[in-house]
Amino acid sequence: MTTATQNLDQEELMRLLVLVARSDRQAFQALYGRISARMFGLCLKLAGQQELAEEALQDAFIQIWHHAGEYHSDRGSPLSWMLTIARYRTLDLMRSRKARGNGSDDSVDHLEDLRSGPLDESLREAGAQQLTGCLDELSDVQRDSILLSYYRGFTHDELALALSSPVGTVKSWIRRGLLALKRCLER
Repeated sequence: MTTATQNLDQEELMRLLVLVARSDRQAFQALYGRISARMFGLCLKLAGQQELAEEALQDAFIQIWHHAGEYHSDRGSPLSWMLTIARYRTLDLMRSRKARGNGSDDSVDHLEDLRSGPLDESLREAGAQQLTGCLDELSDVQRDSILLSYYRGFTHDELALALSSPVGTVKSWIRRGLLALKRCLER
């Protein structure tokens, strides 16, 4: 895809978001038609389960409908903003299902710490926009590796299995991604 085509696509997505912010249902339908397949692919890649990916996609579009007016260009491109919503919604659903699944187990062999992690705290603070922008600058595999590691608590071995990659490669993605995040956040 050429840069000119990408710019036209981004302009069209921006136009649709502006209309969605005004509660235009036809624009919302057009927006859904344009990006739902890509968003679903991301959700499915992260979740690994069709049902959870479908729920995350639906939740992401509900958030887009309600918060389209909050989008502005310093949050990245319209597509990046919407994909970030889908990514976080998927990870949130994965965490909540994992927590519910562990709550029904009577064994005390594994106690999960449900307190907010360092990434959760960072997202709640004023730097959330900067962090989201910095995450968008990472490659997909770096971003997914870091988010699955921090949000879902995957070990390196679990990440390697989930991403169908060698453990050493996954470790490199995380290390390089964290270094890139650090450099970006220090700017």
